[in-house]
Amino acid sequence: MTDKKVPGEIVLSSVMAFEMPLFQALRRLQQAGEVHAKRLARFGGLTPMQLMVLQVLASEARMTASVLSNRVSLTAATLSGLLDRLEEHGLLQRQRDDQDRRRQWLLISAAGRELIQQAPSLMPPEFNQRFAALADWERHSLTAALLRAAELCGEME
Repeated sequence: MTDKKVPGEIVLSSVMAFEMPLFQALRRLQQAGEVHAKRLARFGGLTPMQLMVLQVLASEARMTASVLSNRVSLTAATLSGLLDRLEEHGLLQRQRDDQDRRRQWLLISAAGRELIQQAPSLMPPEFNQRFAALADWERHSLTAALLRAAELCGEME
């Protein structure tokens, strides 16, 4: 009996050749993110996700939690706790809609705006410098590849 591979096995074995370098690259990205998150935490005690939420809110006049959830790729449950902490620190406000009392608008507070104007970048400065030095096509290509990799990882949280 000959050892024949079915098409699915061929695809899987060719993918396995990429497993180690992909995992190593993802791990390096994760480590760099953790180091920068610690730097951000020293700035006003914000996590990168809290800072990102404030930046997204600052770019809009107001936003609902469901829209924000999609924009920052967080589940509603995770976002709810994060919003509670930001509200406790006076960095955002929740406002009931005048026409539909079930709808709640999120707005960044004056203190939140001031904080994000002084906040460091979401990305480490070394990364930003190296990224800026890349050719335009390479920045687009790298961004597209990372977005696609994130899609391959599945649904958010």
